[in-house]
Amino acid sequence: MYKFEIIQKDKESSARFGKINTAHGTVETPAFMPVATQATVKGLTPSDLNELGFQMVISNAYHLYLRPGTETIRKLGGLQQYMAWNKPVATDSGGFQVFSLSKKRKIKDDGVIFQSHLDGSEHFLSPEKSIQIQTDLNSDIMMCLDECPPHDSSYDYAEKSVALTTKWAKLCKEAKASKNNALFGIIQGGAFSDLRKRSAEELIELDFDGYSIGGLGIGEKSELTYELASVCVGEIPVGKVRYMMGIGKPIDILESVKRGVDLFDCVIPTRNARNGTLFTSRGKVVIKNAQYANDENPLDDSCECYCCRNFSRAYIRHIFMAGEILALRLLTLHNLNYYSKLMKRIRTSINAEDFNAFYLEMIGSEEILN
Repeated sequence: MYKFEIIQKDKESSARFGKINTAHGTVETPAFMPVATQATVKGLTPSDLNELGFQMVISNAYHLYLRPGTETIRKLGGLQQYMAWNKPVATDSGGFQVFSLSKKRKIKDDGVIFQSHLDGSEHFLSPEKSIQIQTDLNSDIMMCLDECPPHDSSYDYAEKSVALTTKWAKLCKEAKASKNNALFGIIQGGAFSDLRKRSAEELIELDFDGYSIGGLGIGEKSELTYELASVCVGEIPVGKVRYMMGIGKPIDILESVKRGVDLFDCVIPTRNARNGTLFTSRGKVVIKNAQYANDENPLDDSCECYCCRNFSRAYIRHIFMAGEILALRLLTLHNLNYYSKLMKRIRTSINAEDFNAFYLEMIGSEEILN
């Protein structure tokens, strides 16, 4: 059921337009997936996401395993039916959250023992269990369990992480039974180009449906992010999806698309919205700033989202400062509309064989630099 096809390649860069076909629909790439960690994008309904033009969301196996329990979701028809979203869903394996949220954890060759961040209870997550959890969720694209080292890890640590990630990836592939769900391997290797190359080569030998680039955008400088992304993309077969995990600044998306990346996810648009920071065609707007208290203009006069069509900056600032729930919903709608339109502009420019001109225009604009 899963299939990826490349429709158009840019002549002046590695950007490409493609389609991911799944059991629950088609996703045009390059694409951005809003983060639905707990089977919901905070503040929005599935109908909102449809109207904004999103084709796939990503949920988190770690959080859903702990609450409400993936057996519950399986019995209720899988994630699509559970959250009333009739389009594709991807799931992270939960590995990153085990390493970042758990107060105590112990990494073993066959998995990781960790404490729940909710109640301190002890759990064991193995590659096989990660696949079972994601199978219960019935996600269209599943991720292998990986070990994500901190960005400042030593070479020795990163090298051991690569070996463990490869071992777990093999076990994940062996555990996967359903043909309807795609499985992506996750390239690790810390800040070291040779380890990134080694990780990619070992995973490619296992022949996954697509490949994720993990462990970037977690503290390293942007130049290094782009350099390591290029190394990874250079190893991934042309006919496979290339997914940059957790990368979501507009400038980073543009740079990654230029290098041949197809898929993105990040909490930046939704988290920034809840903090009052908005993306606009003239750069960022921090709505809590006093300068907007009497501003009758919309957040962005070139935006056609529900928020910008109906409300002034003054009103939005008022309800945000008053702590009204509506403010968070409206700002989330706006930011995700910005991201949806950005991805559509990227796809249109690739199809028109004009991506490089679009890239150069954006890189020099206040929209990106501000």
